[in-house]
Amino acid sequence: MYKLDIPLDLKETAAIERRRRAEKERQGRIFNAKYRQIGIDKEALNQQIEDRNWLEELEQKRANALAQDAIRNDKIAQLLERRQEYDERENNRAINEFRALHQQPPAQREWDLNDPDYLKKDMPARVSDDDPRCGLSSLQKFQGEDLNSRARKKYQQEQLPADRLFYAKQNELGQRSMELQRAEEECRKAINESIKNYNDALVISRNSRTSYIKKRQEEYDNFAEMANMITSDLLTENPDQAISQFGPHRIVPDRWKGMNEDQIRRIREEQQHQIEEKKRRNEEEQQHEDELNRRRIAEAKVGMIVEKNLERERRTFEHDLYNDNQRLANEQRNLKAYLDRVIYTNQPTAAYFMQFNTSSR
Repeated sequence: MYKLDIPLDLKETAAIERRRRAEKERQGRIFNAKYRQIGIDKEALNQQIEDRNWLEELEQKRANALAQDAIRNDKIAQLLERRQEYDERENNRAINEFRALHQQPPAQREWDLNDPDYLKKDMPARVSDDDPRCGLSSLQKFQGEDLNSRARKKYQQEQLPADRLFYAKQNELGQRSMELQRAEEECRKAINESIKNYNDALVISRNSRTSYIKKRQEEYDNFAEMANMITSDLLTENPDQAISQFGPHRIVPDRWKGMNEDQIRRIREEQQHQIEEKKRRNEEEQQHEDELNRRRIAEAKVGMIVEKNLERERRTFEHDLYNDNQRLANEQRNLKAYLDRVIYTNQPTAAYFMQFNTSSR
C-alpha cells in the first residue's frame, strides 16, 4: 500500500510544481506591460519572412530580365554598327564613283592653269591691229606699225569721191543755214523794237491814269475817315460799344464808360434783397439751433433717468447674487463636513491594495 502511494505523491508534487512554474511564467507575461502590449506574433514574423523571400525572388527575376535586355541591346548595337560600317563603305564607293565620272581634271576651274597643252591651245599674242588684248603694256603693238595699211589706203581711195561730194553738200547747207539765221535775227529785232515802243506808250498812259486815280482815292479816304471819326462811338461815348461779343452780360474794359442809373438802381435793389435774405436765413438758423438745444436737454434728462434705473437694477441683481453665493457656500460646507464625519470614516491602508494582482487568473 505504501509502495503505491509514493508514485502518486511524486506525480501530484510534479503537477503542482509544473502548475506553479506555468503560473509564474504567465504572471511574468501578464504583469510585463511591454510584453503584454507588443507581444510576439509568429504569424506576422512568418509572413515577413515569406515577403522577404518573395522580394528577393522578384529582385532576382528583375536582374535576369535586365541582363537579357542588356544582351539583346548589345546584339542590336552590334548589328547597327555593322550596318553603319556598310553604309559608310557604300557612301565612300559612291563618292569615288561620282568623282571618277563627273569630277575629272578638265572640269576643274583651275584646269586652264594646270593644262599641259595650254601653250598649244592658246591664241597668238597679236591677231590684228584691232585686237583688244594689245594694250599699252602688252608690247605687241608699237607706234608706226600698221598691218592693214594697204587695205586701208585702198578703201580711202575708193571713198575719196564720195567724201568730196559730201563736203560740197555740207558747205552748201551751211551757207543756206547762215542766210536763214541772219534773216530770222533781223525779223526778231524788228518785232522787239515794235513791242518796246508799244510798251513805252502803254506805261506812260498807265502812269498818268494811276496818279489821277490814286489822288482821288486818297481824298475820298480822308473825307471818309473824318466822317467816321465824327460819328464814331469813341467821340459820341455810345454805351453800347462796351457790350462784348461773348454776351450782353460781359463788357469790353477799354470801351466801358461806367454804369447808367438803371444798372445802379438794380444793383442797389439786389443788395437790399440779399441783406433781407441773409437776415431771414440767420433767424431760421437761430430757431433751428434753439430747437436742437431743447431736444438735447430733454434727451439728456431721459438718459440720466434711464441710467439711474439701470444702476438701481444692477445693485439689486448684485445683492441677490451675493445672497445666493453665500447660501450655496454654506450648503457645500455642510455637505463636506457630513461626508468627512459620516461617510468617509474608513480610510484604506497599504494592506488593502496588496491583495490585488496576486494571480494571473
